[in-house]
Amino acid sequence: MKHLFISFLVSIVLSAEALPINDSVITPNSFRGNDTERIQAAIDAARKSTGKILIPTVNANGSNLWKIDHAILLPSDMTVILDNCILQLSDSCRDNMFRSDNVGIGIINPQWNKNISIVGIGEVVLKGASNPRSTGDAYRTLTLHSESEKGRISYGTDAGKQGRKQKGDWRNNLIQIAYVDGFSLTNIRVEHSHAWAISFERTRNAYLSDLRFHNPETIKINGVDKKVYNKDAINLRHGCKYFRINNITGINGDDLIALSSLDAAPYYHTNGDVNSYQVTSTRWNGPEDDTEQIFITNCQTNYTGVAIRASDSAGIHHVYINGVITKERTDTPPPYGGSPYTLLVGGGGYGSASVAGKINNIFAMNLMGDGKSLILIESPIADCMFTNGIYTGGAGSAVIYKIDKNRVRNVKEINMESVNRTEDSGR
Repeated sequence: MKHLFISFLVSIVLSAEALPINDSVITPNSFRGNDTERIQAAIDAARKSTGKILIPTVNANGSNLWKIDHAILLPSDMTVILDNCILQLSDSCRDNMFRSDNVGIGIINPQWNKNISIVGIGEVVLKGASNPRSTGDAYRTLTLHSESEKGRISYGTDAGKQGRKQKGDWRNNLIQIAYVDGFSLTNIRVEHSHAWAISFERTRNAYLSDLRFHNPETIKINGVDKKVYNKDAINLRHGCKYFRINNITGINGDDLIALSSLDAAPYYHTNGDVNSYQVTSTRWNGPEDDTEQIFITNCQTNYTGVAIRASDSAGIHHVYINGVITKERTDTPPPYGGSPYTLLVGGGGYGSASVAGKINNIFAMNLMGDGKSLILIESPIADCMFTNGIYTGGAGSAVIYKIDKNRVRNVKEINMESVNRTEDSGR
């Protein structure tokens, strides 16, 4: 199955490189309107025929840039090939760059989509706006002066404007996918997303590979650094299952990969609520909303690596991690005074504490980190194993328990080594 999938991706790349831009390939350059309208028109045409579009390097307007004014909506059975191109949100955009077309504002009964792919060829860059209207999650209040103000804030030019929403929401996520069975995203660089770079909700059978993130917590506006908060690279939220995540690198203002299964009663949002951090309901409806069967390999970041968070009765289980490195960079100051972990298992502050054993069967090996801990355990987990870790931070122990260790069940640590650093090491 794996070889067939790789062959399929290779065939897409070869056919996309070999075919000229003519009637046999559907591109936005064949349509009229602004960039977003032409891309959406190409998708609408492909939906009735090939199921595949190609966005080329050169825009018919003479530039090498595609400006996105509102979300490009992706239907089922659609492949978007990005050929050495740059897509950037416009300064007037307050929306995702890509979103599955089955979810959005006011869609209270979303239906399942299937088989959506975004394939990068060569150097592909997806960028946030040069001067964004809104950044941060749904709890962040917009401000023009984020470099000097305190509290739960984030930069945005909509700050203080009459009739403009003054908090962030799920539209700040660059790519928003929900209720999709079969999704792939490969060979993309993301720069300065407005909040989470890629967010999945209730998505199954996904393949993410060769993704690069430049997502620090500051953006430069007219020569001044502005704070932009909650800059996760990849988020898997309610009901994400059967994910393969491989070759992920990032400079991040928050987690490189975050797995969240939260039952945060009574603060539920409904499907399509624009005041939420999720485009679908935040209610946990049972085991179908657990996060499970997630396979993560070969990841590296300057800040926190993989975070696994559950609350109340919601569950996260059967997560397999092999190869995560967190290493501070001298050219990018780490957020919040330094990375708290390479792997977090638990997490608080998201509703009631996780019920004992709801986080289970987490298997992580070959971890390296230089932050405040290598593995941080904050919930009563069960049936987990951590193998082969090298910790070069200053906490002493590679594995730190923030709860009574007697509350965990059947958790094994094998070859978890703490290596003392000297001031001159690595220089």
